[in-house]
Amino acid sequence: MIGVDVGGTFTDVFVLDEAEGTATVAKVPTTRPDQSAGFLDGIAREVTDLSQIAVVVHGTTAGTNALLERKGAKTGVICTQGLRDVLEMRRRDRPRTWGLRGDFEPVVDRRNRLEVPERTLADGAIRTLVDLDAVRAATRQLQADGCAAVAILFANAYANSENEAAAVDAVRAIWPNDHVSASHEILPEIREFERFSTTALNAYLQPEVSGYLGRLESALRQGGFDGEFMIVQSNGGVMAVDTACRLPVRTALSGPAAGVIAAGYIAQSAGFDNVITGDMGGTSFDVSLIAEGRSMLSPQTSVDFGMVVRTPMIEITTIGAGGGSIAWVDKGGLLNIGPESAGSDPGPVAYGMGNDRPTVTDANVVLGRIDPDNPIGGKLARLDVEAAAKAIDLHVAAPLGLGTLEAAEAILTVANSRMAGAIRLVGIERGFDPKRFVFMPFGGGGALHAGAMLAETGIARAIVPRYPGVTSAMGCVIADMRQDFVQTINTLVSTLDAAALTRFMQSHADQGMALLDAARTIFEARDISFELDMAYIGQTHTVSVPLRVTVQDGTVQPPTQAEIETAFDTAYGATFGRLLTGGVRRILNLRSAVTGRRPKFDLTTLAPTQEGPVSPTATRPVHFGDDWQDTAIYDRLSLPVGTVIKGPAILTQPDTTVLIEPDLQGRVDQFGNTIIEPAEEAS
Repeated sequence: MIGVDVGGTFTDVFVLDEAEGTATVAKVPTTRPDQSAGFLDGIAREVTDLSQIAVVVHGTTAGTNALLERKGAKTGVICTQGLRDVLEMRRRDRPRTWGLRGDFEPVVDRRNRLEVPERTLADGAIRTLVDLDAVRAATRQLQADGCAAVAILFANAYANSENEAAAVDAVRAIWPNDHVSASHEILPEIREFERFSTTALNAYLQPEVSGYLGRLESALRQGGFDGEFMIVQSNGGVMAVDTACRLPVRTALSGPAAGVIAAGYIAQSAGFDNVITGDMGGTSFDVSLIAEGRSMLSPQTSVDFGMVVRTPMIEITTIGAGGGSIAWVDKGGLLNIGPESAGSDPGPVAYGMGNDRPTVTDANVVLGRIDPDNPIGGKLARLDVEAAAKAIDLHVAAPLGLGTLEAAEAILTVANSRMAGAIRLVGIERGFDPKRFVFMPFGGGGALHAGAMLAETGIARAIVPRYPGVTSAMGCVIADMRQDFVQTINTLVSTLDAAALTRFMQSHADQGMALLDAARTIFEARDISFELDMAYIGQTHTVSVPLRVTVQDGTVQPPTQAEIETAFDTAYGATFGRLLTGGVRRILNLRSAVTGRRPKFDLTTLAPTQEGPVSPTATRPVHFGDDWQDTAIYDRLSLPVGTVIKGPAILTQPDTTVLIEPDLQGRVDQFGNTIIEPAEEAS
């Protein structure tokens, strides 16, 4: 089994040999503009015969990058008369809070947003049948204008899809490819803008993502691969490649989600149910929270201003503070980190590939925290310490009146402060006690900043996974197959049509099970969960109400009205601490999830097998605060289980560097993870 995660700087590969119970990793630079070259190169470094591969699971940033860089396909929209500008008006928000002007442009140009006569009312009644001749004329106009994809966006299609479905059939009959997205198929949920935005973005991504995945699958097949190729979704599950080509909007946070899944599994195996993850790559720092063993799921996100995607996804906070984030001094004399990144090409100054502006990695190199003779990734023979120092002098030290080392320390101080702020945002500011959590840094640069995060946030300890640089790739191998469904109900509990609710629940269960049946993966178990979005009438915000539903021989046994009322009271009371006397309960949406539990590999297979005394491979001076300290260097992967390393120390391995600061210690657990904690807690 192979997991591949493509990041902004590196492409990470995790290879699990189930027969031998062993794992190997590879880290290669991400290729631009076509990421598939780095993907295939990474696999080729570890596996020469592709016919031996059973499963390839891919965490991709192709969709995310296409949205952020506005490099999706030229897209058209066919919508209800009068709704042409919903994508532009949004929620009457604006990019900047203050000022009278904004410069937002939706991904679909106004001249390619065409209206047709039709009208479905909010209760599902059809006031005006769709004019199919107008739909066909609009389709031909969009074709003539060079659109590669089209989205059909009709009012209230979630309540009754008859008009929209007829229009979709008419469009698909003459559209030259499969890139036709319909709002009732993508998101049959109330709230016009969110439904329109998600569907339009799906269409915008389809040609780019399906083309990329098609090239990958074709290259794998040509190399002899005959296994299953799956894609990680933003919700932390995986889906078949054909589903990803049809629903590319579900890959918006594919790569970061895989890392969170792996982190949760590793931490739980090590005995920690409460984890804050910090994925530090070359471009960004992604933070997520896992409480009581469960990842936080968000119903929607905004990939960039105005580009709202409403689909279940792991809640991840991203800031521009990766290893390649550029340090710069603004006109007011303040030191800033990011959001601009040097990426992998040209990369940090120390890479010697043309960049002349200092990055976080350059600061770590100058301070001795990264070994210049053994850079990760395998592409470079040596890092240029002198060039990195000169860049820091020119762009940071001189403007601030600092020495080189002071400037390098300042860069790390600002970067650490920004990362700690993101951790506080997902944890402390939501009422979670940091002392109950562990911090799990991963990505190529995360383990260099673990000690700083403990000091800045008050988190008790950190757990560095065995292969932190490829944790997201490992998550691809671990992730379950999951399909999410939503359907707006929009009724009072007292007037609920129980038969209609049962039909929706059964339909979701049947569709999800069919997708699992179509997969070639073996599942240890299959789970179906249902919840309702509910509120008291008159309230805007809803609470998620889990339902206890029995599924017997594939048939859903729906809850009674009394059971729904009790479940709502429990969820509402837990959220707000009280119920509203006399409040009228309302159901807005039904949400369903069908999950196929894939077999998990035993993490003890990654643990070191060596025994005996431990001695450093070398020592070198490393700068901490305002002084150099002789620091022991260890080969991390050869440290036996139970080893305790006192700081200051550096643990090296091919995919990352682990820094143990002077007042801390690192302890190797039974899985080969390194637990970083205050030295006085040594047993």
